Amino acid sequence: MLAEVLKPSTLLCPVCGGHLTEEQNRISCQACSRAFPVDEAAEIPLLFWPNEFAASLEDVTDKVRAFYEETPFPNYDNLDTRESLQAKARRGLYARLLDEQLPPGAAVLEAGCGTGQLTNFLGMHWNRRCVGTDICLNSLRLAKGFRDRLAIRNAGFVQMNLFRPVFPPESFDVVVTNGVLHSTTDPYGGFKSLARLVKPGGTVIIGLYNHIGRFPTFFRRWLFRTTGDTFLWLDGNIRSRQYNRGRFQAWFRDQYEHPHETAHCYSEVLEWFERERFEFLFALPKIDGKPLTAEDRLFERHSPGTRWTRWLTEVEMLAQGGVDGALYIMIGRKAG
Repeated sequence: MLAEVLKPSTLLCPVCGGHLTEEQNRISCQACSRAFPVDEAAEIPLLFWPNEFAASLEDVTDKVRAFYEETPFPNYDNLDTRESLQAKARRGLYARLLDEQLPPGAAVLEAGCGTGQLTNFLGMHWNRRCVGTDICLNSLRLAKGFRDRLAIRNAGFVQMNLFRPVFPPESFDVVVTNGVLHSTTDPYGGFKSLARLVKPGGTVIIGLYNHIGRFPTFFRRWLFRTTGDTFLWLDGNIRSRQYNRGRFQAWFRDQYEHPHETAHCYSEVLEWFERERFEFLFALPKIDGKPLTAEDRLFERHSPGTRWTRWLTEVEMLAQGGVDGALYIMIGRKAG
């Protein structure tokens, strides 16, 4: 019933960590006997389990999940073939380099995959195993529907809370979480949870909003709330791309109506890496200020710069108007 990359033998109970078995339209834990349903329409294991944060922390999970259930992001409009998804992904040099430079035979987890476009794109490669997880069922249904229509055999999807992962420790060569941790109650706690899933010598890729580069978005958000549609052209993505209504709605709501977000700096993530024994490899935008090129190696060690050069990189993001919401990417390798 389930995709080959998501056999119950590869999954753990999100409550007790026990092993799971598949029984008709549900998955059961051998240890605590809890049963978890499988979405009948899309055959997606529903293994989400709530957080247990300290009382001093506000759990924003339900708010964020409800937001994306209403407006899954990103939208799949105008993507109906392998070629159209590949063309969209490869328009961005970073996605092309990631696809080309992933280790042969890599097991890849995308935590917070949304509608699964990256998971499906990477899963088109024959020598790769890709799993996408998210808290939003509507997003996962879109992801799985696209996967099934295009017969992408090396991609699978599961509903999961990243704070309660359903995979054994050190299961993946690469863990990607792009634009996700800043929408959680505890971004560093989420990073620690996912870091445990990375194999020694494996890599983690995280994308976060930058605390300086995000200021233009904060200003546009205030302006749009104050003036309505008058100044929508100030958003570069809306201005420069031919968005249909579905894609416009998904982008606009994600950037300007999101119920919760935080913003972070390069130096903060480097501290996360150090605490969890990850060596810094690469950042985008690059800390040396140079543009990304086809010759760049994402999984080779680069200099992390200094606090001063990292701050200058963030100021440059601000000067450029917070392109793509001022999302930046950090890549680290786990100690062997």
